[in-house]
Amino acid sequence: MKKLFEQKTVLISGGLGDIGRATALAFAAQGAQVAIGDIQPAAQAQPLLQELSELGVQGHYTCVDVADAAAVDAWVAEATAQLGLIHMVVANAATVTIAGLYHITAEQWTKELRINLDGAFYVSRAVTSHLLSSQMTGSVVFVGSWAAEAVHPNIPAYAVSKAGMRMLCQCMALELAPHGIMVNEIAPGYVDAGVSRQVWEQAPAQRDEARKKVPVKALITPEEVAQQVLRLCDPGNKHITGSILLMDGGLSLLR
Repeated sequence: MKKLFEQKTVLISGGLGDIGRATALAFAAQGAQVAIGDIQPAAQAQPLLQELSELGVQGHYTCVDVADAAAVDAWVAEATAQLGLIHMVVANAATVTIAGLYHITAEQWTKELRINLDGAFYVSRAVTSHLLSSQMTGSVVFVGSWAAEAVHPNIPAYAVSKAGMRMLCQCMALELAPHGIMVNEIAPGYVDAGVSRQVWEQAPAQRDEARKKVPVKALITPEEVAQQVLRLCDPGNKHITGSILLMDGGLSLLR
């Protein structure tokens, strides 16, 4: 049986994080070659690259700071030289500072917006520029958050960056629609991954509180996020663009 993404390549920023790793493996399971970028040393990527190889696909890793536009352009050019044209991009790299408006430093605020918003712009623009010049269709998925539309007093920079990403998604979707490049956002709620997982491992009671708060009474796994990213990149999608796939278990309904 033919796999969904055979002879396709996906590029994933923040590819060594929980969601990035799950997304890379999900694409590989469907036949896609995978270009991974992250800020970790190359040695940290070897276990994931080995898993991709065992799934029968080629993987490529680059240590890259997505807040550096020139570095992102170089990464995309390098990945294209190694794997061929990139058809899909998942803008996933992000950081979060847990600090209110009057406690977050100027440096933390700037760093967070540069990685979460500027980085998403640089990565998506670099890949879609290649698609446009090659006159090829493709997909962009921004990994956003329900925090883009719900006030979170303890993570203001994160919420602002994700709100900005949402408008970036819509602007890019409109401009690229005539070229058959679909651009969408996935907006998860409470994902048992990343900083949240680290906090909850130290304070299991907080994990239980979070789970009980969600109307569906369950936290989201990285693998569940990955499956929805694949849906948005399905080659059969010719009409869904500029959309927000909100997967928060009903959290946003509580406002």
